[in-house]
Amino acid sequence: MGTAIFNSDGALAGFLRAEMAPIMFASMVVFLLLGYPVAFSLAACGLLFGIIGIELGLLQPALFQALPNRLFGIMENDTLLAVPFFTFMGLILERSGMAEDLLDTVGQLFGPLPGGLAYAVVLVGALLAATTGVVAASVISMGLISLPIMLRYGYDRQLASGVIAASGTLAQIIPPSLVLIVLADQLGKSVGDMYQGALLPGLVLTALYLGYVLGRTVLKPSSAPALPLEARTIREDDGSAGYTSLGVLVAACIAGGLALSHLVDWHGIWAAAFVGLVAYVLAQANRLLNLGLLSRIGQQVVIVMMPPLALIFLVLGTIFIGVATPTEGGAMGATGALILAMAYRRLNFDLLRQAMNSTAKLSCFVIFILIGARVFSLTFYGVNGDIWVEHLLLGLPGGEVGFLIVVNILVFVLAFFLDFFELAFIIVPLLGPVAAKLGIDLIWFGVLLGVNMQTSFMHPPFGFALFYLRSVAADKPYFDKPSGRMIDGVSTAQIYWGAVPFVVIQVIMVAIVIAFPGLVTAGLDSGPKIDPSKVKIELPMPGGLSDEPPPPPVQFK
Repeated sequence: MGTAIFNSDGALAGFLRAEMAPIMFASMVVFLLLGYPVAFSLAACGLLFGIIGIELGLLQPALFQALPNRLFGIMENDTLLAVPFFTFMGLILERSGMAEDLLDTVGQLFGPLPGGLAYAVVLVGALLAATTGVVAASVISMGLISLPIMLRYGYDRQLASGVIAASGTLAQIIPPSLVLIVLADQLGKSVGDMYQGALLPGLVLTALYLGYVLGRTVLKPSSAPALPLEARTIREDDGSAGYTSLGVLVAACIAGGLALSHLVDWHGIWAAAFVGLVAYVLAQANRLLNLGLLSRIGQQVVIVMMPPLALIFLVLGTIFIGVATPTEGGAMGATGALILAMAYRRLNFDLLRQAMNSTAKLSCFVIFILIGARVFSLTFYGVNGDIWVEHLLLGLPGGEVGFLIVVNILVFVLAFFLDFFELAFIIVPLLGPVAAKLGIDLIWFGVLLGVNMQTSFMHPPFGFALFYLRSVAADKPYFDKPSGRMIDGVSTAQIYWGAVPFVVIQVIMVAIVIAFPGLVTAGLDSGPKIDPSKVKIELPMPGGLSDEPPPPPVQFK
């Protein structure tokens, strides 16, 4: 019956045969825009158009026999094991109390400066990004802890909400980011290389956020006032801030690390770890024995900062120096997070249950999207959709530059409606082969897409970071106990407008990565480069290395 329907109108059948790939892609976009679950939309489009392709004679029924192997291939993918490890690590750290201590200590450190709390949020956001890798954990933690304090001391609501949401999204690009794992998997590249390439751009983006806060405080100091003296609780007995001993300690640590790297010939990461351990032991001894070697702020900064920095070394340091794979690094990070939670006396059954439930939900979400994407791609590639996309993108004017401009505009627009997992599983597999044919380094291309996809968390009105902040920010006036007065809440419009400047900064960061590719490639290991076309293999002559004929065979009687 289906064949009769398709054959009843030859023009329609011919049109479908000729334009199956773009029709399939457009139908998938329509399904997503209508709000159907992504995984099921992808799988439904793949199966529906697969049946239509079989009826039209474009595909053979045997094509779907490859589907089980494609699905089992997902389960055998070792790279994706890092996703639940890093998710679990982030969720444990979110509830361990580490974020609270970091925000309080760094807020006190920068409190005397205009915008000090905003600086603290950005820096702690970068630290949490390097330890948790989960945007939701960072945004919710900083929204619960920092936003009430910023509102209490008169911060502009748009600036406060924008800084918190944007700083939380640093977990998207600073390793160990989940999206970098998925991008590396989809592009067929090493996760470790993707991490190394993304580290410097992530730090540059952090600096741009800090620069924006500085500009706001210079142009309008009232939008981010300094903490009043009574709010700076970590001070010396004589009332001084005690920054001198902290500066001396930091200088000594830098000098000691450089000396160990050169004199003892240690790797820089090992030297930094040893110096950090010595500083931590010194700070704890100063606290317990009241030695007076460090000021209170110096002691507090070292004691609070070293555990997350140690966790960063445990995860990223071991990956960068080649001791562990990303999956093994994630496992060690999860173990380290449990140890920190025990040290903070926050580890209990409820915490473990909540973390494991959330990890299982996110992991299933990722796997189901990937399953749907595999079903869709099986049919899409079967109707030569990859060739259609390749011809479409390779035919763009401007060559490589034109390709990069169009791709980044496409990803930026789709980020309004799709989150980074959906973009990574749907769009990246189509773009990667075209980028490779244009001679674009796929590690650099993956980091560029990661920076662009970061805007998916910040786009009003669908950005997930904005939703996370909205869920924890008071939207009505509330009574603030420490100040003893009523404080107005933060409206949804203020959260949206606060995000706009940071979306612009992220777009500027995309342009910086395109203009200065060395930001990515400089972080990669420069091993020996071999040109396969120049490899020459010489085999000896049958008689050995000489041109003489081989000896006669031995005769057995």
